[in-house]
Amino acid sequence: MIFKNLEKIPTTIGDKRKSTYPYKKRRSNMMLNPLNLKHLNSIDDSSADMITLNLEDAIAPSRKEEALNNIAMFLSHMENSKSFIVVRTNPLNKGGDKEIAFLNNFSFDAIRLAKVKNQTEIAQALSILSEDKELHISLETKEAFENLTNLRIDPRLTTANLGILDLLNSLGLPQSIVTPNNPTIDYILSKFLVDAKIAGIHPISFMFQEYNDTKTFKKWCEKEKLMGFESKACMGPKQVSIANEIFGIDKLSIERAKDIKNLFESKQAQNINGFMDDRYGFIDEPIYRDALLVLDY
Repeated sequence: MIFKNLEKIPTTIGDKRKSTYPYKKRRSNMMLNPLNLKHLNSIDDSSADMITLNLEDAIAPSRKEEALNNIAMFLSHMENSKSFIVVRTNPLNKGGDKEIAFLNNFSFDAIRLAKVKNQTEIAQALSILSEDKELHISLETKEAFENLTNLRIDPRLTTANLGILDLLNSLGLPQSIVTPNNPTIDYILSKFLVDAKIAGIHPISFMFQEYNDTKTFKKWCEKEKLMGFESKACMGPKQVSIANEIFGIDKLSIERAKDIKNLFESKQAQNINGFMDDRYGFIDEPIYRDALLVLDY
């Protein structure tokens, strides 16, 4: 907890700066409303790999300044967090530019820009954003969906979050098609995943908003893991727990990867790049590179 008593929150901005997030795990990305002080107070001890503090569509226009100030207050009194902290701003032309400029003074890991359409908006955001922070985007428009492979104009743009409901609206498609095994949704997920990988951007799959329907949420996670996704947007701790389990790497897979790495490197030193192994079958360079991916997780 950042504050021991929410009824006695300081009235002045603090000077604490959390340490940089040291992990590569991005299994779960939990969205939080910064108007909920209880939720804000626990961002230093969450099991979510990523936490996104949302200033955009869940916050009424009349309360956006309050939400922004809440984020500043809690971040400035937080020394450590086990999560990668992201702040989701409004679009640049709807106050996002001012939010980014204000937030630059505080310690967190990334800004997530809403409703991105083109490279110009990416460039504008990067020109405002402090160089020690990553830029993430919400992929919610048909323009960004079509041109994702061209949006990474700077290495600081590292991550794209699929906003499926806004994207469907932009495409003129009904939300009712968001069901497992719908062919259009399969295409959207596949194109988003592959285009993001081509661009060198980490893709995070969409948020399933039926929070208590953990059975269907688990089905989505299992499907997306099979497709190649490594991350899922989450609404709360129940979804985080499921996403962390499904998108995690089990011990047997890690041990297998270690063995393959050691075997291949040993044979490679003998100028042998392809060979049969009694446990793992044929091992060559593509198998070795896949093992390195597992170990780099």
